Amino acid sequence: MFHLLVFVAGVVGIGWLIGATNLPGEWYAGLAKPGFVPPNWVFPITWTILYVLIAIAGWRTFRREPRGKAMLAWAAQMALNFVWSPVMFTMHQIGAALVILICLLVAIVTYISLELSRDRLAAALFVPYAAWVAFAGVLNAAILRLN
Repeated sequence: MFHLLVFVAGVVGIGWLIGATNLPGEWYAGLAKPGFVPPNWVFPITWTILYVLIAIAGWRTFRREPRGKAMLAWAAQMALNFVWSPVMFTMHQIGAALVILICLLVAIVTYISLELSRDRLAAALFVPYAAWVAFAGVLNAAILRLN
């Protein structure tokens, strides 16, 4: 149970810290955006829920095989996830952020495929995350196209 708490606190805490230190700000507010952009309040709620799911999945994988391929895929997606906000909101690199999202989606799908036969719950916990990141990719691509 201790490792579960570490995973949840670590993933959610780092996610919140990155979000708080890489705010969209005036630059993002001034960009042209497509009509399907969710209201700003949706993002922190959605990401908090997703971070809890990501942490639980990672914990389950870590318990079974801490140095396996699935754990490597989990760590890779986490690194990509955490680098997106600084690239997008601090560095203002919309195209690079899109590349990161594409790589992130590949890492998420890889994790799901690796866990599907070993831990269906861990794989299932990543499905909403994959859907959200796919949506974020479409949104990122639309913002890139409009600006």
